[in-house]
Amino acid sequence: MGPARSYLQTVTVVAALCLFLTPKGVRPEVRGKVGDVVELECSFPPSDPAAVSSASLHVVEWVRQGLDIPVLIKFGSYVPRVHPQYEGRVSLVRITDLRLEGLQLDDQGLYECRILLLDKPTDELRNGTWTLLSVTAPPTFTVAPPPAVDTLVGGDLSLACVANGNPTPSITWLKDGSVIPKINYQEGALSLQAVSMQSAGQYTCHASNSEGNVTRVTKVKIKGPPVIVVPPKSISLNMSQNALLRCQAVADPPNMTYVWQKGGENVHHIESLKTRVKIMVDGTLLISSLIPEDSGTYTCIPTNGLLTPPTASANLTVMHPAQALQMPPETYLPTGMDGVVTCQVAAQPPLLRVDWTKDGEPLDLFLYPGWTLTPEGSLHMATVNDDAAGVYMCTPYNSYGSMGPSGPTSVILQDPPSFSITPEKQYKQEAGRTLLIPCQGNKDSTIKVIWSKVDLARRISYSIEPNGSLLLQPLTKDHQGAWECSVANRVTSVRATTQVFVLGTSPHAATSLSVSPGVKQANISWEAGFDGGSAQTFSVWVKKISASDNDGKQDWFSVTVPQSSGTRLQVTGLSPATKYQFSVLSHNKMGSGPFSEIVTTWTLEPLLRRGKLKPPASLSANRGSAGVILQWSLPEAQHPPITGFVLQSCSEQGEWFNLVEDISANSSETIVPGLHKDCVYELRLLSRSGELLSEPSPSVNVSTMGMEIYPGTSRLLEFVPEPLLAGVLGGVGFMCLALVLLLGSACVISHRRDRRRRKKKDEPPSAIYKYSPSIKTSGTGSPDSVLKKSLLPASTLYPTTSSTTTSSSSQTDCSSLSTENHHRRKHLLSNYSRGRLTRTTSSPISPSIELISRGPDGRFTLPQFDNDTLSVHSRKSAKYDRPARVRRSVSLHSGGEDRKEPPFVLSVDLPSCRPVEASSTSQICGMAQPLPHQNPYILDQKASYGGFPDISSLCSNSSLATIPHQDRGLSPTFPVLPHIRSSLGQPSTTASTLVLQMEHERERGNLSRCLKLAQEREELERELQKYTLERGSMREMKREQPDLGEKRGW
Repeated sequence: MGPARSYLQTVTVVAALCLFLTPKGVRPEVRGKVGDVVELECSFPPSDPAAVSSASLHVVEWVRQGLDIPVLIKFGSYVPRVHPQYEGRVSLVRITDLRLEGLQLDDQGLYECRILLLDKPTDELRNGTWTLLSVTAPPTFTVAPPPAVDTLVGGDLSLACVANGNPTPSITWLKDGSVIPKINYQEGALSLQAVSMQSAGQYTCHASNSEGNVTRVTKVKIKGPPVIVVPPKSISLNMSQNALLRCQAVADPPNMTYVWQKGGENVHHIESLKTRVKIMVDGTLLISSLIPEDSGTYTCIPTNGLLTPPTASANLTVMHPAQALQMPPETYLPTGMDGVVTCQVAAQPPLLRVDWTKDGEPLDLFLYPGWTLTPEGSLHMATVNDDAAGVYMCTPYNSYGSMGPSGPTSVILQDPPSFSITPEKQYKQEAGRTLLIPCQGNKDSTIKVIWSKVDLARRISYSIEPNGSLLLQPLTKDHQGAWECSVANRVTSVRATTQVFVLGTSPHAATSLSVSPGVKQANISWEAGFDGGSAQTFSVWVKKISASDNDGKQDWFSVTVPQSSGTRLQVTGLSPATKYQFSVLSHNKMGSGPFSEIVTTWTLEPLLRRGKLKPPASLSANRGSAGVILQWSLPEAQHPPITGFVLQSCSEQGEWFNLVEDISANSSETIVPGLHKDCVYELRLLSRSGELLSEPSPSVNVSTMGMEIYPGTSRLLEFVPEPLLAGVLGGVGFMCLALVLLLGSACVISHRRDRRRRKKKDEPPSAIYKYSPSIKTSGTGSPDSVLKKSLLPASTLYPTTSSTTTSSSSQTDCSSLSTENHHRRKHLLSNYSRGRLTRTTSSPISPSIELISRGPDGRFTLPQFDNDTLSVHSRKSAKYDRPARVRRSVSLHSGGEDRKEPPFVLSVDLPSCRPVEASSTSQICGMAQPLPHQNPYILDQKASYGGFPDISSLCSNSSLATIPHQDRGLSPTFPVLPHIRSSLGQPSTTASTLVLQMEHERERGNLSRCLKLAQEREELERELQKYTLERGSMREMKREQPDLGEKRGW
């Protein structure tokens, strides 16, 4: 269809041209095919009829447009002259018509006949009309591809195909029957670039038009190295098996050979393999009787001599018991440093353990602190000492077992190298001079000194002197930096580092360049390099590399860094969202140093300019059965898009707060929540886009009068923010809870006080010394115990539980005291004078009270105790496994009470007195008359007599047992205080009133009052002591001082 249309267009153009050239009528046309015969008639216009006959003299000439020489010219009867192109193919018929035989495609064109009449007097020349000769022809190849083409892989291939015909033929290429897109060929020529093995095949050139078609087939062969079609695969086999590694390839030309390598070396060149390997014809590698050393990577290389051959690799794993490889005969370890005895192992499956022997005996690592095994089985010693010397052997094991122990290696200890001269920390020298840095090891011929530059960027020149010193001559800028001297021997090496500074040079490059970009600025920071011995300055270089079209090519520009900025600078005037490069250049008086590294970064995008949001319009509120319905009109679409609406209400104070914050952006109405009955509200809406809010819409008022759907709660809470309301409610709740706890605590305290008072009412009146010779009583039966119970705290020293003991105290009769007791009272009161008032101290055991008495001869005696009664000294260490009769001192609260903070309590214990003569009673009682009131404090007696226990023991809350006597008729004597008389049937004195008053104050919980009363009691005791000493001094002058040393049992 295409060739026919092209032909039609050609004919139309030719016809139009002929019509233009022929002033009258339509130009005649003659059609013919290639090889046919056509006749062109010589016709004249009707107004000019031809008058040519065979008898007339005339000249017939046929010309063709575009040819300078006529096609044919004939004069009379002479032989016509013919154009060489038409020789033998043209002739005249019917005197003037042109006959053209063997029609060719090139014959197509415009022809005209001209006749010159010679028999006319004017020699008239008559021209005929132009005749169009059209020649049609099927395609024919003028340039055709060869039948076969060979090319190397990777090269370019071009196949030319040109065809002629009328109409003009079209060219189509096919590969193996498939049409190739026309983008791969132009003007019929097919071009293939970088051909591969897949480019091989049959290529067909097809030319066609309306008259026919023609094809030409070319076979393309690609020559190149082989192509592996079956690569080898990794395998795992047991030792002594045979291994087959397949490898197949194809190639053109097919003269191909296979080469196998293991670890880059030809298998036929490996001693352990060359006798056991064979390469088959198809490329398969055969390895017979595998051994552990055969494990590795094998590579197949097929080659035919063209270009680079391909390769394919696979791993061969030989499974075998763990094998110990060759160990060195001697292993040198550094004394005093860590060392490793290596066990070279080949194990597949992986290693499980390694057993070591030392000097033929199994090595027990627990006997050598700091010795451990590494995961590879090597023996690591944290500190090498004399224990490390010996002969070692290792035996590795895996899941297949072991192939036996390794060979022996002897560990030899050697001192590590040391420095005899070490370099200094740093050296500074002018550039161009000589710098010699010493470094020598100790006197050992095996020591080697090695110098190296740390972080060496490029090769520099230096030399090492025979004595190990580093020689830098001449000193250059490249020598700047850290240098390391290493002293090594065969066991280890030690290193020393020094820093070299080269002065008089340009500054070194800045390092650690950091850029923090902004929208139109960037913050630059860096670390200054060495200044070369003089002050340096900096400049920041900037280049814009993402320029817009109108910016053109950008160059580097610099910004000088002020001295005050140090190593920081902010570069301003940058473009947003643009790519920049930054670098720092250092300067000093010697010149400019090298540029720092170049950092590339983008400035930030500018903040989006958000358009002003529009609020909803036409806001209205209506009352409905579901509540107040708010309606509005959606605003126009805008950028940024609206994501929702916010409903606000106005409080009585005129402040707007949000009722609903997440109304959908597609909603045009909503039911207003959170309203209350019989209220008036002012509402408004705002558009929302993320966190951006629009201006509020015009507000509307709505009333909820009579709307039962809303609750009738107080309007006060309506306008209270929820966080504030929650905080107020939480505070009120906490106050209520605290009030309940306080009331509960008060009730509990009141209840305990009432119980304590009832208990006191039920107990008999307390007396200072309440006794019964044979009745078991608690510690509270003693007046002294009552006082202690009233004042002493509950602690480990004063347990609140009281044990019941039997009282062995004899009845005290103050009237039986004799004058001889004055001497005893002197010593007794002197004991009290040595005491002091202290707080109660903790003691795990309260010792019993030991009492002394005066014998008939006036000397103090200790009462006789039973064997089972503990002595003063034994009580300090013995356990109380026998019941003792103890009288206890209790605190201010009862035994069942618990006090968090026991009060400061003091107590005083007085000894009991033995019955004496009636003549003495009046003296003793008279002596007790001036006793004043005292408060109960603990009397800490640091130096007590043997007859009296440590007074601190009397402060226990447990009952203090009076020591039983063998002779109950004898009781220790003591001076009677006035308040004891009530218990002896005598009138009560001020002291008893004091005790009752103290008890009363204790019940009331008035500790300060109790302490004041205790002070008053202390004053009473001082007066009693003074009075007793005065009376006793008079009797001492009349009596011989008794010897008390032998009778002090403590």
